Amino acid sequence: MCISSLSLQLENKVKTTSSPPTPIPILIPTMISNSPPPPSSSSSPPCSNSPPPPFPSPSLSPPSVSPPPPTSPPPPVVVSPCAACKILRRRCVEKCVLAPYFPPTDPIKFTIAHRVFGASNIIKFLQELPESQRADAVSSMVYEANARIRDPVYGCAGAICQLQKQVSELQAQLAKAQAELVNMHCQQTNLVALICMEMSQSQDQQLLQPQQHTDMSCFLDDNSLGCSWEPLWT
Repeated sequence: MCISSLSLQLENKVKTTSSPPTPIPILIPTMISNSPPPPSSSSSPPCSNSPPPPFPSPSLSPPSVSPPPPTSPPPPVVVSPCAACKILRRRCVEKCVLAPYFPPTDPIKFTIAHRVFGASNIIKFLQELPESQRADAVSSMVYEANARIRDPVYGCAGAICQLQKQVSELQAQLAKAQAELVNMHCQQTNLVALICMEMSQSQDQQLLQPQQHTDMSCFLDDNSLGCSWEPLWT
């Protein structure tokens, strides 16, 4: 019994040792990448679900182009010292108000304006105006000063009244010429009507004269026939 039991145990051990070991599963961690798979040449191109880009509709009006802003006139060239500072015998500073409008090449311009208005009034008047209107203001002051020197009583008003008088005289001459022109048109119309009437009367007379000649020829023919028949009756 002991030998048989030992043999059985040995056989069992041999079986256990001879049987192949069971494989142990080994888990290998896989890296999950977010990059898309490479496109294959045989696969079809991916279909995009994004909408097509919008096309501009013809009904929409093109954007309006605003005109460029008006450009301001270029500033006058400043030559230092100006005529005003020379006449006033003072230093012409960099931002002199009178320098752009009274150049040293034309001192009479400031002399006339200074004689009538005075330098302080000219400077004060120019400082109250924007730079875009100062050139016109200086021209007006110089013109007014010249007018007051020529006519100290009325100044520019006298020149304006004289011009208005000339305008009224010219308007009267124009009205007279227009009346004469209308009168000549009427005379021409009457003359044309008279000529047409005379031509129609002469045409009527020319149409009546052949009829009178034919009537007289018939009368003469009757008389000649009477004369030819008279010897026969006798």
